[in-house]
Amino acid sequence: MRIDSHQHFWVYDSGHYPWMTDELAALCSDHLPGDLQAELDQFGLDGSVAVQARQSLEESRWLLELADQHDSIKGVVGWVDLRLDAVEEQLGEFASHPKFVGVRHVVQDEPDDQFMLRPEFIRGISKMKAFDLRYDILIFPRQLPAAIELVKQFPEQPFVLDHIAKPLIKVGTLMPWEAQIRELAQFENLTCKVSGMVTEADWEQWVPGDFRPYLDVVFEAFGEDRLMYGSDWPVCRLGGEYDRIYRLAEEYLSQFSAEAQAKFFGGVASAFYGLKG
Repeated sequence: MRIDSHQHFWVYDSGHYPWMTDELAALCSDHLPGDLQAELDQFGLDGSVAVQARQSLEESRWLLELADQHDSIKGVVGWVDLRLDAVEEQLGEFASHPKFVGVRHVVQDEPDDQFMLRPEFIRGISKMKAFDLRYDILIFPRQLPAAIELVKQFPEQPFVLDHIAKPLIKVGTLMPWEAQIRELAQFENLTCKVSGMVTEADWEQWVPGDFRPYLDVVFEAFGEDRLMYGSDWPVCRLGGEYDRIYRLAEEYLSQFSAEAQAKFFGGVASAFYGLKG
């Protein structure tokens, strides 16, 4: 299958999505499966993985309802509070749904850069393998050292790094992000999403060449077997509509074999999340 491994849906409500400020006005409306379908069809994508955008069990359940109604939603990465003593009960509830494939916490918004290493969070991560669930790591570069320690502690737990850890593309900074990405990539239980890059660039003036140094790093570090395409739609709309995001990836991948392109545009995501057709 050809898969977009990372996108979001929501019915806009300022109370539910306080992170959508006036600066992000392009996002402040409903974005639903029918809005994405034309984009998937245009580029021959069979479906997508819907990822949480607010930290609530209500949203996780709603995303699964959408997945029941739309075959194009091949998987859901939801949210549960991994810090709870009763986390196994919540994981069990969601894992019983065949399209619930993983969990994500918005760690990038946590003021403590060591949040992922707190004992209660570590305990929650330790419970995920029993439910055959993946964990999406959403962080800023300053949190990469903690991510390295987390992934190291759980060699049997599959992780995926969202948005290549949001490097400072707008200012063209590579270090220390590059060194930390290369260290993180040494752990075979970690995969990486090539997604969310345009929102870290100059929204109005980016050109494809702005991303090449960062793409070179992740392709060298992870290799074709551990990288997957994600649009980050509709958040990507801050820096470009879907076609620009897809063509940015397509242009870079043109230097690779057809087999490598097939892995990137769906093969890796399907295997990682265990997606069904």
